[in-house]
Amino acid sequence: MQIAVVSPFVDRRHGTERAVAELIERLAGTYSCEVHLFAQQVADLSLTPADSSGQTSRGSVLWHRVPSIPGPQLLRFVSWFLLNRLQRFGKTFDVVLSPGINCADADFIIVHALFRRLADIHRLSPAEIPNLVFPRRVHRRLYYGLLSALERRIYSDHRVALAAVSRRTASFLEEYFGHKNVQVVHNGVDTSIFSQEARTARRERARERLQFQSGDFVLLLIGNDWATKGLHTVLEAMALLSKLPLRLLIVGNDLLAPHLRVATRLGLSDRCRWEPSGQDVLDCYASADAYVSPSREDSFSLPVLEAMACGLPAITSSAAGAAELISDAADGFVLRDPTDAGALARILEKLYASSSLRQSIGAAAVATARKYTWDANAAAVWQLLCATRNRREREA
Repeated sequence: MQIAVVSPFVDRRHGTERAVAELIERLAGTYSCEVHLFAQQVADLSLTPADSSGQTSRGSVLWHRVPSIPGPQLLRFVSWFLLNRLQRFGKTFDVVLSPGINCADADFIIVHALFRRLADIHRLSPAEIPNLVFPRRVHRRLYYGLLSALERRIYSDHRVALAAVSRRTASFLEEYFGHKNVQVVHNGVDTSIFSQEARTARRERARERLQFQSGDFVLLLIGNDWATKGLHTVLEAMALLSKLPLRLLIVGNDLLAPHLRVATRLGLSDRCRWEPSGQDVLDCYASADAYVSPSREDSFSLPVLEAMACGLPAITSSAAGAAELISDAADGFVLRDPTDAGALARILEKLYASSSLRQSIGAAAVATARKYTWDANAAAVWQLLCATRNRREREA
């Protein structure tokens, strides 16, 4: 099968990008597909160069580099949307696959995020979103407005096959866009990389590198858009437990100043360490004692599953798709209200006080995480791709 995959970035250092890389690798290797990857940046993926005639073969991944235009995110997205279509002009494929709204001509879309939901969060709860200067606030509103409009147009088209990374996201696709029978394909985790053994082996070195002391109880949060990921709830819970030696490691990319102001106001600025995306993420899990991300909105939240595979107690919220995989208080914790700092503080206090609780939750988390593999993810997607191709052939 010849498949065009349209994704601006592909690597193994971010959530959606990692999922795309794992899928592409298996479509080429396990299912002998000829994958044509239309992207601006690619890393951590084995690529097959075209021969002198420009031909590729089954079981290969060919990167078609799409130009990147510098500027504000809105401009970069619009240029990406137009240029990736121009790159594919005149080319035919069995299926065009997109993780999200990267193009208007996709046959099959895996929905990793719903910008309609993110726009609602920012609009309905402005007090809990960092204060942005006027140009940034206008830019964000325009950006989310454009993406929401594209979602409405593309996801309402029942000729487009949709899959969602969680049942929660599938239900929103039906509620917002009338798209029924959306297939759910949960993300996976590579337990050869993310494991309790690997985390334990790295722990001492990772904590030393990140300058944590032996008595520190380290909380970890990974992701961008920190307010939506629940950072402020975490900070408020830490303030309620000011006598405990809690430290917070925040990994990702966002505008730091407004979040730092919140941490400073709560007297926690010296307890927070901010690290950019791109570093060795296993070191982050190795340095931590618990993963904490009470997301206000998240279609899945891959770091939750990775943390569980590493044997860490993971705390998320019912607004994250990964919560579907967790049995509350058995192999992780799920906050019903992602803004309830008191409830989060009570969980953290229990985890800090009981190493046996941390061990039992961690062991159960490992067993749960092992049920979700990238091989199973790719097998489910492969079946849906075949069904999409067959439907296209019937309609031709």
